[in-house]
Amino acid sequence: MPRSLVIGNGHLCIGFDAKTNMRDLYYPYVGQLNHIGGNRNSLGVYVDGEFSWCDESDWVVENSYRTGTLVTSVLARNERLGLELQIEDAVHFRENAYLKKVSVRNTRALEREIRLFFTHDFCIDETEIGDTAVYDPVQNMVYHYKRSRYLLINGFTHLGGLFEYSTGIKRFHSLQGTWKDAEDGTLEGNPIAQGSVDSTVSFKMFVPGGEEETLYYWVCVGRTFPEVKEMNRWVLARTPEQLFAEIDAYWREWLRQSEQEFGDLGQEVIDEYLLSLMLVQTLTDANGAIIAANDTDILQYNRDHYSYMWPRDGALIAHAMSEAGYERIANRFFRFCEDSLTAGGFLLHKYNPDGSVGSSWHPYLQGKDPSLPIQEDETGLVIWALWEHYQRYGDVEFAQSLYTTLIAPAGEFMAEYVYEHLGLPIESYDLWEERRGIFTFTVATVIAGLRAVRNFAQVFGDAKRAQKMQSSAEKLLEGMDKYLYDPSVGRFLRGVYLGENGEIAKDKTLESSLYGLFQFDILSPDDPRLQATMERVWEGLRVKTEIGGIARYTDDYYFKKSDEIERVPGNPWIICTLWQAAWEIERAESVEDLQQAKELFDWVLRHRMDSGVLPEQLHPYHGTPLSVAPLTWSHATFVQEVVRYGRRYKELSNKALHQLQE
Repeated sequence: MPRSLVIGNGHLCIGFDAKTNMRDLYYPYVGQLNHIGGNRNSLGVYVDGEFSWCDESDWVVENSYRTGTLVTSVLARNERLGLELQIEDAVHFRENAYLKKVSVRNTRALEREIRLFFTHDFCIDETEIGDTAVYDPVQNMVYHYKRSRYLLINGFTHLGGLFEYSTGIKRFHSLQGTWKDAEDGTLEGNPIAQGSVDSTVSFKMFVPGGEEETLYYWVCVGRTFPEVKEMNRWVLARTPEQLFAEIDAYWREWLRQSEQEFGDLGQEVIDEYLLSLMLVQTLTDANGAIIAANDTDILQYNRDHYSYMWPRDGALIAHAMSEAGYERIANRFFRFCEDSLTAGGFLLHKYNPDGSVGSSWHPYLQGKDPSLPIQEDETGLVIWALWEHYQRYGDVEFAQSLYTTLIAPAGEFMAEYVYEHLGLPIESYDLWEERRGIFTFTVATVIAGLRAVRNFAQVFGDAKRAQKMQSSAEKLLEGMDKYLYDPSVGRFLRGVYLGENGEIAKDKTLESSLYGLFQFDILSPDDPRLQATMERVWEGLRVKTEIGGIARYTDDYYFKKSDEIERVPGNPWIICTLWQAAWEIERAESVEDLQQAKELFDWVLRHRMDSGVLPEQLHPYHGTPLSVAPLTWSHATFVQEVVRYGRRYKELSNKALHQLQE
């Protein structure tokens, strides 16, 4: 089940499914380590002698965020039990404290005793081996620990703190866990368990008919017991109510950094834009790593996940956030890339949030020949995004500090990593990480990267390097025109492949990433070759079902749901559909021409999750999320295109006004 809600602070990141279950808890890095690993951490209710978990079928759950802040707003209703739960979740912006507020409404006429239960199925440091769950009678709280990880659980209602508790063994021999103990409404009070363990705590309240009572619950996360104990004391002293107010105020102030022109876009689009900003921030580690996604459900399909920093995703996301006014997010990302750059001047496939190299499926051999296991677009995009960032903020000291450690080495690599006889980059993997060759998107990003190095070299008086970068970019542009544009089909190719004897094989597959030709200023929107290419791409990759949207490329196999290639060339992707919006905005000559881009924004709104979260892709017939959610790249692309729209709307409005005045 995709993550309907995520909250965090750059060190602690928590994800929930659509049925109120907490499924992921990352600490001390966003995306590393997951101390739940997708296990079900649930909320249950006991009333009138009946027990029910909130993920059971008779609960109707509506997920959302408070508008303009990263505090969840979940309504869970159960007509059979006569209960409504209004749930709010938040992570403090400074302390690693997760807080939950549950307002329990009794929709029946008579006062009733209601008990709420919380389960804790932790796998500390991503393994169930050697965990301990223990009840502290002095503090009346439960905590889990292993080595330098502590998770302390506490809370209270109008009647006081923890009502009952139990710790026990889970998923070992015939033991299921303490959640099973909860289902009779009473916990047995086992005070400690070691090994593969879980815990459950309960709270009691009396709620008059037609009225409500409130429960506050929290989890303090840290490296030592004194640390989490002090944090627990701080929560009690500060009060959860006050902390919620502080968190709400913090995010509203944080959003003020983004002062954008929105043109004639509606409030729904603006609200999604603001939510996207907060979700990108939440999925970005304080160390600078911008994480692709933190949704462990993907482990069902591949014994790996998306909790990595891909330089490609990261560069495009950092660019979007930079354009939106968030300089520090981009700065930290570029520092991360500086530390990650290899001695050869290139970036590798992907990285863990702590800066170590991530898992990869790119080999170091092609046949019997050594080969760099890279996607060269990742190196080019980082340098391109850095120049765009510098143009916006003009922080010469920051740029200069990266010149010899990141910019110049990357430029030298890109200038040298070419087939001289072709004027094209040496083969590398495409942006989808699926095939090795020479791709139009990759060439576009390398040209953009080389131009960026040239610009920096000119700024810093490095004339010799500037000339080398300019010459290298010109040669690649010539090579692209010669080999990657095919007059016989009247458009640019996805790419070409080199045979053993140097022969060139053309890949004529329609490919959405050809948008890079205008995104990175390789060709002007009025170039007839680009116009013909884009027209073919958007028409050929349009999903011709009620769902609509744009596929990545023809016959996309990733999470494939249809063999009707003419009708469904692939699943619709959020980012690819927004790339079409980018094209419509770039080529617009009047405000009226922007209408199609607005319709594509509306398409995104129709296909987001109820909470506002954007997935990677959609089922082409059902419209349900596929792969991971939220995908950081999807949200950042929405941000990027809303910013682009607002600026273009202002330009075209001013143009029309000047024409009227003349």
